Amino acid sequence: MNATAPTPAVEDVQAVLARWEADELRVRATLAAPGVARPDQVADKTGLQMFEAISAGELPSVPIGASMDFCPVHFEPGLMVFQGRPSAKFMNPLGTIHGGWIATLLDSAVACAIHTTLPAGVGYTTAELKISYIRALTPSVKLVRAEGRLINAGRKIGFAEGRLVGPDGKLYAHATTTCVMLPRE
Repeated sequence: MNATAPTPAVEDVQAVLARWEADELRVRATLAAPGVARPDQVADKTGLQMFEAISAGELPSVPIGASMDFCPVHFEPGLMVFQGRPSAKFMNPLGTIHGGWIATLLDSAVACAIHTTLPAGVGYTTAELKISYIRALTPSVKLVRAEGRLINAGRKIGFAEGRLVGPDGKLYAHATTTCVMLPRE
């Protein structure tokens, strides 16, 4: 056996990483510059239609994603997946990725999972976010995905949960959120 040949598990991780890289390139090629949509651009759009317009470059991409190096790579009703690059610029003094970066990525995923289910004219805000950090994340993990899934969305309150995973399937953090529905102004 050749000592430099990757093991099957490493090959699988490399294949997932390559697929995730391709997903990110595809998404970033269509995103518009970061900004905030005008109220008239979103007034008649459901939450899902807003994400469709953002992914098509018809609405501005979200500024926080640009500044914190993450982007949406998949969405459907009740599901939102963001992908991020845990680089050295997000490290804390201990040499791991700052918990605030992880929390921001997971908050985006879980809240947007709820957002995908909203009717036109309804917005939301996070009322509660709980993060459980499972293991340290370092820049040696090239990409992570925050997968937010709807638990329930009513007329006034929505609940979702999320997981932050690496390309090897390791779980780095878990989150739950409660969001309050608000009429858009």
